[in-house]
Amino acid sequence: MKKHYILIFCFLLVFSLTTHAQISAVSFVNANYDFGTQPTNIQPNDIYDVYVSWRNNYASPCSNGRYRVKFDTSTETVSEGVAYGMLLSVYANDKELFDGLWLYYQDFSNANGVMNWKIDGCTTVIGENGASDAELDAAYALIVADKRWGNAGGIDYQSDAMALINAIKTYEIENGTNVLKPGDAWGGSNNTNPSYLSPGYFRVFGIYSNDMAFWNAVVSKSYDILNSNLSQNGAAYNLVSDWCKADGTYSNEVPWAYDQGKSYYYDAARTPWRMAMDYVWHGGSQAFDYVGLCNDFVNAQGGFEQIYPGYSQAGVAINTTYKDPTFTGAYASAAMSSTNQDFVNNGYAELKNQPTNAYFGATLRVLYMFALSGNLYNALSEDTLSAFEVDQESFKVYPNPVSDYLNVSFKSSKARDIGLYSINGQQLIFKKEDGLEAQLDFSKLNAGVYFLKIEQENLKVVKF
Repeated sequence: MKKHYILIFCFLLVFSLTTHAQISAVSFVNANYDFGTQPTNIQPNDIYDVYVSWRNNYASPCSNGRYRVKFDTSTETVSEGVAYGMLLSVYANDKELFDGLWLYYQDFSNANGVMNWKIDGCTTVIGENGASDAELDAAYALIVADKRWGNAGGIDYQSDAMALINAIKTYEIENGTNVLKPGDAWGGSNNTNPSYLSPGYFRVFGIYSNDMAFWNAVVSKSYDILNSNLSQNGAAYNLVSDWCKADGTYSNEVPWAYDQGKSYYYDAARTPWRMAMDYVWHGGSQAFDYVGLCNDFVNAQGGFEQIYPGYSQAGVAINTTYKDPTFTGAYASAAMSSTNQDFVNNGYAELKNQPTNAYFGATLRVLYMFALSGNLYNALSEDTLSAFEVDQESFKVYPNPVSDYLNVSFKSSKARDIGLYSINGQQLIFKKEDGLEAQLDFSKLNAGVYFLKIEQENLKVVKF
């Protein structure tokens, strides 16, 4: 078990250096998980850079403060992408984007309170009813938002989280079996998706909603499904199929899926990541055993650089002509269960070196990097909650980019050290401040990037 401590790094995310407009504060809480081993080769700007790049490429504004996430067909949006975006933005402290995505989700929700799965731009439903992985990610992101931002703004995150959890329980968990359905309008014991199973979330839902017996039963059923799928089909290592029945055998309800859902392909690829989060948050032998199979598979292939996009359940690669972070990153996440630091570091390095322009892989790559860096932490961890108190202590820095003078305003008066540093770490300005306002003179500095340190927080500032 690792020691508990949390570091907070803050940056100012600048979307337009030419207009100097639309600026949003972004911060990362690089937590140490309760269990497992995290990479030691993550560079200071890795997470900031990958998030900014993803946001610029995939987050698209609608009207009235709404945002959507561009799908492979960029005029379309799927609920899965909105929920992934909610996870990323809440963990990046990007409240503007998070709120916009949640409002978009609600705008296109059906009578059951879950988002219709596919939307044309900002206006028209073109795929009806929900996809339960989107609901799970969105509900968990709302819990993080509640713990991070509280309910002082226009959205009651706690109430919305509870409503969505209840909708999942009512419409997306099969009554009497505890099987996660793939959506509110179909599936169950005759058809489920192993990569949707999220036992780490389920445990949090139980605590958050004071309904632990129910959600723990869903956890148990989830691992039963995974293990049955492996044993029923003679699978190698961790290679569950994209789709299956609750007894582990193949589903006959997905003839449209690749190989009729019988392969470890673009759905199943996420399973190691889902189970890895259960392990690093909660521990336990079931999660540890599954992610251990993942590590064994990577070693059997010759390392992370030999992981390819898709396998038969027997372990035969489907395509060896390219690499995809959808697969590599999930295995890199599972590697956190290992005590071999080099193995964990190699997983992160290979993931970092696999950028892609595909919506699915690009988005999951950021989520995996967040996971590996401690920025996909358990929102109910006591240490995380104490860190949020610091995160919310609050100050504003403006204007950014800056020309002459940078202003800092605080919510409360107390003694603080303020330092400005070059990108090479040279201290350029240092002052002590105990009031509500401070000002730094940038007029004699060259154009470029600087770092402002206020107590334990570090912010990126651009001089033009």
